[in-house]
Amino acid sequence: MVNLKKYNVVLRFFVLFLTFLLSVSCAEQKYYVTKIEGKDIGITNNNKDVTEIEAYIKPYRERIYEELNTPISFAPETLDKSGQWQTSIGNLLADITLQRGNTIFSSRENKKLDMCILNNGGIRSIIPKGNITQKTAFEVMPFENTSIVVALKGEQILEMVNYIISEKKPHPISGIQFTIDKNNQPKNILIQSINLDLEKIYYVVTSDYLSNGGDRMNFFKKGKANYDLNYKLRNILIDYLKETPTIPILKDQRILIE
Repeated sequence: MVNLKKYNVVLRFFVLFLTFLLSVSCAEQKYYVTKIEGKDIGITNNNKDVTEIEAYIKPYRERIYEELNTPISFAPETLDKSGQWQTSIGNLLADITLQRGNTIFSSRENKKLDMCILNNGGIRSIIPKGNITQKTAFEVMPFENTSIVVALKGEQILEMVNYIISEKKPHPISGIQFTIDKNNQPKNILIQSINLDLEKIYYVVTSDYLSNGGDRMNFFKKGKANYDLNYKLRNILIDYLKETPTIPILKDQRILIE
């Protein structure tokens, strides 16, 4: 005779086991990355598809090369970074950034830019004597920095001047002039030919890198407002060159020494 009691116990465990398996199979499964593998697939002559790839890329490459190497302006002499307090290339870059930035800023904000400061380290090449191409502009300013306007009180302009003196680097400036006295202190600070007012708000165009305190220009962190012109510094240079058959050589004194 079948022992019904034992049968019911077995059946009960069997049903519980099936229920457990069903719940596990229906539960959300989690997957984890345990290993990542990769390999280089070079576009070389050993790649059977290289001819097709080259044929596809060729017209784009040729168009880019043509555009980059077409003369857009002329330099009567070489502009470089040589100079203790200012340089010919720095003067040019600061001036055109101030001028072209002011056109955008005044139309958007109904205010005028007062000055410009850039960093000497951001200039990565020379503008050689002779024809200037877009390639030259990319070599001079290879980074993707954009122009930013920062509203600074005159107190921060004074900090800026002291920073320039302590750095002893020819950071490009425009719209400002000052004298370094025999005690290595600033005097006769002029903004747009007017004496510096420590309480006034001045609008300074610079790069996004410097506006965030790059190169230890921490005075920009005290700005009252920032305005992004959405205009890359390199594009400012390119647009200027396209409109200027022969670039000027700017040697006016912006920092004077007693």
